[in-house]
Amino acid sequence: MSIIDQAGSFNLGDRNVKRLGYGAMQLAGLGVFGPPRDHGAALAVLREAVASGVNHIDTSDFYGPHVTNQIIREALHPYRDDLVIVTKVGARRGPDGSWIPAFSRHELTEAVHDNLRNLGLDVLDVVNLRIMFDVHGPAEGSIEAPLTVLADLQRQGLVRHVGLSNATSRQVAEGRGITDIVCVQNQYNLAHRADDPLIDALAREGTAYVPFFPLGGFTPLQSSTLSKVAERLSATPMQVALAWLLHRAPNILLIPGTSSLGHLRENLAAASLVLPDEAIEELNRMPDIAA
Repeated sequence: MSIIDQAGSFNLGDRNVKRLGYGAMQLAGLGVFGPPRDHGAALAVLREAVASGVNHIDTSDFYGPHVTNQIIREALHPYRDDLVIVTKVGARRGPDGSWIPAFSRHELTEAVHDNLRNLGLDVLDVVNLRIMFDVHGPAEGSIEAPLTVLADLQRQGLVRHVGLSNATSRQVAEGRGITDIVCVQNQYNLAHRADDPLIDALAREGTAYVPFFPLGGFTPLQSSTLSKVAERLSATPMQVALAWLLHRAPNILLIPGTSSLGHLRENLAAASLVLPDEAIEELNRMPDIAA
């Protein structure tokens, strides 16, 4: 049994995955644009993640663009039968690295085919529609048109399951009227907890919630409370932050990303960290900076 088995598993569509996975975004260059600084290290991180038991990898063909998917294919293809690769569509990159909405039928169809080609797959396990009404966070607006395109591609056999990213509760409800939504991927961590009601609702329905930026993303989590708890437990602050997320709800699937073997091992070791009740209470009292 690998260390990450201690975190348990949860269903993602019709696949059961370990709750501690890996996010590939940091395998691209600075600003998630261009090639990585160390191509060999990127390959090594992916191979060690899978060798350590990770069977859920999150990616997108607009990371790079194309870079992370091509690295995943080089490192891991042919893929293990139990490996679930989740990707996303709905954005494209400008020449300056900007993030641009890409919601038209042509753009979404092209994005699915780009993911298939660069990953070396005939069908994508899960495709998340990245909602781009606001690049920086969820914003209301109908997703019927783009989600209908993904549902059409699903009926064609190119996509097995569909999820939503950067979504509001209302959009999740709207999406369920178009196709089955197997996961929601939004920003959530100790310092950004606006999705608490959504997480609890999805847990009751048996739907996976996948927090992106579980460790703060481009602005890593920093808190004296977090540091003190970590010191008492002989752990790192980031391990405590991941352990808190695993404790928060059984439907949370983690995808911490890194381009460092050392950080990968540190992240995966969080699966074995047990937080005492008093530590959980302290962490729960940390202020939500997005509130």
